[in-house]
Amino acid sequence: MYVGAHVSTRGGYIGSAKTALSMGANAFQYFPMNPRSLSTKTVNLRDAAACAAFCREHDMLSIGHAPYPLNPAADEAERELMVKLLKNGLEITNACGSVGLVVHFGKYVGKDPLQGYKNIIQCLNSATHGYEGASFILLENQAGEGSQLGLTLEEMVQVRKLCRNPEKVGFCLDTCHAFASGLWQNHGWSELEAKGSHLDYFPHLKAVHLNDSLHPYGSRRDRHANIGMGYIGQHNFEELLSSSYLKHIPVVLETGKGPDGTHAEEIALVKALSRDA
Repeated sequence: MYVGAHVSTRGGYIGSAKTALSMGANAFQYFPMNPRSLSTKTVNLRDAAACAAFCREHDMLSIGHAPYPLNPAADEAERELMVKLLKNGLEITNACGSVGLVVHFGKYVGKDPLQGYKNIIQCLNSATHGYEGASFILLENQAGEGSQLGLTLEEMVQVRKLCRNPEKVGFCLDTCHAFASGLWQNHGWSELEAKGSHLDYFPHLKAVHLNDSLHPYGSRRDRHANIGMGYIGQHNFEELLSSSYLKHIPVVLETGKGPDGTHAEEIALVKALSRDA
């Protein structure tokens, strides 16, 4: 199983890969550009190529995470900027050899939620137009905090199906978000997996954000806890980690660092849970 954590790009993209490997990871997530900004970034092709080569050498998988302000559901006035950011992010993740660019499903503040879905589809259509890279746009499910979009498998699947280039779009499942939104309930992984398989969600799952939840089931609150230290608990993670859908994709922690300032201890725990599953 490819298990890792979110790491800093302070040492460049190649630095991220080396940091991940040093803590026992064979997967990692990074920010391709400033996570708090709507500014694009010039691609350092030498750094990106070094990252891709290092990952191939050490059999590692990576994903990039789009900037938090990037909102695919934004109205037409902001769409050009959102598309530009998506294209820039894809350019970087593709150059780094990453599986994909994780993008939050989006928040829509208008009265008609249907328009929000239309905006997402139009944004994804523009971003993937002419794109021939191997890196996917990975739509991430949401917890329901401040948005009612992206909480169900049906929404995720339907938006992908309605895209002009669905083959360029996949999914990233956030476990905390799934628990907080009411999508994944305690001891209910087998039911969720069966439903997701039937709906054609899991066949397009390309990455997992592995996070416990600081708040109870259905709270609609997006607060991560370390694995086994929240309301989801180790037993439920064992059940999830036994899934065949997780065997060949990056499973990445977005949790607090351990006493040594790394995720080494928690990565070892997840690997142990996956072996016990």
